[in-house]
Amino acid sequence: MKTLEKLALTLKEFAGLHEEDFEKSVPYWTELSYKKWEFFNEYKNVCKYLGFIDEGVFRSYMIDGKTGEEKNVFLYSGNQFVVSFKSFINQAPCDYYTQAMTDAKVLCIHIIHLQKLYKESHSWERFGRLLAQEAFNVTIERTESFLFKTPEERYIDLIKHHPDIFNTVPLYHISSYLGIQGPSLSRIRKRLSGK
Repeated sequence: MKTLEKLALTLKEFAGLHEEDFEKSVPYWTELSYKKWEFFNEYKNVCKYLGFIDEGVFRSYMIDGKTGEEKNVFLYSGNQFVVSFKSFINQAPCDYYTQAMTDAKVLCIHIIHLQKLYKESHSWERFGRLLAQEAFNVTIERTESFLFKTPEERYIDLIKHHPDIFNTVPLYHISSYLGIQGPSLSRIRKRLSGK
């Protein structure tokens, strides 16, 4: 399936976007390739693009000011949208980096074109609202997972949302995302593989 077809199907499932509405957007999407470790958006840069991931995995991370340690905040993989959302909607500098963890292919749309679509179509406006709700939900779920869930439960959630992550991403990045040390991740994986 071609990338634009995948995007059209995802938008239909996600926001009920019909073919005629999707066609309005086709001239605005640009296919970009990212090499492993290349940035989608950098710290203190304004995020100007919403990306739909055809292939690859991205992470958003911040650098601890005291230790210099990188801490993974969000992960994005195939058929998901990648965006530094707060920066994107406010057109303000971003508080973290968003980087490809593998070679990746992404369809991108500029904020100006997306805002034009919002004005032209109620369906696109609905997409924007649903995208904002999804970003809010992901952020709240991520925060609450550290308050209310065990590392094992966070691990299970990760597998549910990113089933192929272990085939493409080093374990230390997964440990960082889960907020645990490498040996703890190994114990969780061993315990769950024995079930």
